[in-house]
Amino acid sequence: MRAVAPAAYGAIERDRAGDPGRPFVDTACGRLVASLDPAGLRALGMWAHHWCMRFYDDDTRVGVRLVREIAARSGLGWTADEVRWLLDRSDEAGPAAAHRFTLPLAAAAELPLGALPDNVSDDARPDEWRRLRAG
Repeated sequence: MRAVAPAAYGAIERDRAGDPGRPFVDTACGRLVASLDPAGLRALGMWAHHWCMRFYDDDTRVGVRLVREIAARSGLGWTADEVRWLLDRSDEAGPAAAHRFTLPLAAAAELPLGALPDNVSDDARPDEWRRLRAG
């Protein structure tokens, strides 16, 4: 995650100053995403998610778009520990960050059957996610 942070921050700042209506592939964030292998993209997703959760009260439209684009991809290979980390960050952000479960939901949906505790579905309400943290 630390390896992609400087590039991600720079891309977000460039996109913030640019045209918000550009197609994602034509943005600095889109070019960064296209340049990464699956492990790098997973790290970028975790960093962007963490960044948005910390700064959700600032202008995070570019970061949220990045998180949504990453969450829409399949085959990122999230681990149960990574999902728990994402859930921790989301839980800490609180309900003011409406997008806080975008990436954790996508990550949880890719986990193998049985990786989540019993009685918690992939479409669980945010107040149920806290139960997942303990594993």
